Amino acid sequence: MVVNQTLISQVLAIAEEAGKIILHFYSRNVAVRQKSDHTPVTDADLFVSQFLIQELQKLTPELPVLSEECCQISLEERQNWPAYWLVDPLDGTQQFINRTGQFGILITLLEKTPQGFQPIFGVIHAPIAQQSFFAHQQGGAFKKTQQDVVPLTCQKLNPALPIKIAVSSSSTEKKLRTLLNPHFQYEFIQYGSSGLKSALVADNQAHCYVRIGKTGEWDTAPAEIILREKQGRVFDFSTHHFSLTPLTYNQRESLINPDFVMLGDDHPLWREIFTPFAE
Repeated sequence: MVVNQTLISQVLAIAEEAGKIILHFYSRNVAVRQKSDHTPVTDADLFVSQFLIQELQKLTPELPVLSEECCQISLEERQNWPAYWLVDPLDGTQQFINRTGQFGILITLLEKTPQGFQPIFGVIHAPIAQQSFFAHQQGGAFKKTQQDVVPLTCQKLNPALPIKIAVSSSSTEKKLRTLLNPHFQYEFIQYGSSGLKSALVADNQAHCYVRIGKTGEWDTAPAEIILREKQGRVFDFSTHHFSLTPLTYNQRESLINPDFVMLGDDHPLWREIFTPFAE
């Protein structure tokens, strides 16, 4: 699959239009229902899901689209796809309901490789801020605002300063403190959607993002390619020990991720940070 500037511009436009649709729903009351996994869903989730599926299929008719709100497709079928779009139409539904403004739209193109399915193009769009973060394989990572498009650069960790860690809640912060080396200083940033927390790392507003809890492959896929293109990484953190095990995509019947850590750079010091009893 060739990712060129035309495709990038078209997908960014689709994400921005989806953002406008979400803001339309955000300006009025919407019904909230519970899905089978006991997570909330609104009319905004469902409407934008259909919009993204429709628009991406018009753009690339040969590629299937797997949406969080339409993901009941067997692994047997999914494994035969050479490439596919993976989307979260409203990342941070609870934030949308709580009216924090901390929600986004996530779109990723994944391609089958000898090593398994890999994200090759990803977009994280923040409707309230009207910002998009995007990257494609070997093409760099960028931040798009209403005024400009600027490259995302790698900011190396400075251990003399507090290490900024994005988390979802105070309970995650409390648990994480027991897993971190006490010889360093930490500053925790509690923020909304998974995609926007990864955008904080991409934009050097946080050094890393640690998730202890349930997410889907759609939540991490765009961050994988965005961080990779700026020398960052995403790793499995399910054992709550630092390892170099990457996340996998479209390899299991379940689309649920293990716990993970997203790093803004590849500094070797991360091994010490996530080793609480290092000398």
